[in-house]
Amino acid sequence: MQLLIYKLVYPGLWLISKLPWKLFYAFSTSIFFIIYYIIGYRKRTVTENLILVFPEKAEKEIKKIRKEFYKHMCDMFLEMIKSISISNQEMMERFKVTNLEKIQNLEAKGQNIMVFMAHYASYEWANVIDIQTNFQAVGIYKPIGNIYFDRLVRRIRARFGSRVVTNKNAMREITEDQTKDGLYMYGLAADQSPKLHKAMYWTNFMGIKAPTFLGAEVLSKRLGINTYYLQVEKIKRGYYEATFVSITEDPKNCEDYSIVKKYLRLLEKQITNNPQYYLWSHKRWKHRNALAPEGATID
Repeated sequence: MQLLIYKLVYPGLWLISKLPWKLFYAFSTSIFFIIYYIIGYRKRTVTENLILVFPEKAEKEIKKIRKEFYKHMCDMFLEMIKSISISNQEMMERFKVTNLEKIQNLEAKGQNIMVFMAHYASYEWANVIDIQTNFQAVGIYKPIGNIYFDRLVRRIRARFGSRVVTNKNAMREITEDQTKDGLYMYGLAADQSPKLHKAMYWTNFMGIKAPTFLGAEVLSKRLGINTYYLQVEKIKRGYYEATFVSITEDPKNCEDYSIVKKYLRLLEKQITNNPQYYLWSHKRWKHRNALAPEGATID
């Protein structure tokens, strides 16, 4: 059944990826209309998250942010489909890195990089960085249920030379990489909610106490990997700029949790400035009223 669904859907995805840009975004607008006005996909979750994070905002403003979020969400997921056939040149024109020289300096020094990312603006097009450096980019991701679509996602994310690793195998593979020759840049989104039994660190995110992933910080400190935040901003429809913001180049001597806290503060600033570009459809704060596991640190 999974294969049948894939064979029925994939030709349509390929055709969408080949649409000229004007038709492509016109199609995205039509999808927005269906998702927002007819289906109402996760509308309750989005609304609850926005009210929770922005209690000071009036209902009219919340609805405006919500509507703009859905427009952006449709663009963003269709842009992932566009990655099936987009050229290297088009990708570099639409996703620019403002300070690539900073990463090239680390490249010259032979230093690996841990890149904290977020579900903000465009995280799917960030793999364009791989074709502009000599680093082996390694993307950490969570597999999806349909094995054929999972392979498609892996293929899309690896199109520009990235290596894709599941979150389950990330710790082992990243540790093994440090024994090999070559340069590595690890990218992972660390802003979603961990499973409750693994929620060993709780801190404020957008003013709400919630558990936070620690894997990237633990690896950075253990292996001494330079740590950056990839700050992606949406310039206009279909165009993004990314800036590498240093979190620390001395992770082994950082206090516990200081890396992840700085990452969250950087992300919070972006969300506050332009909230419509954050992925509000995820249940980021679902554990806020839950009892933390025994031994957890609550900041």
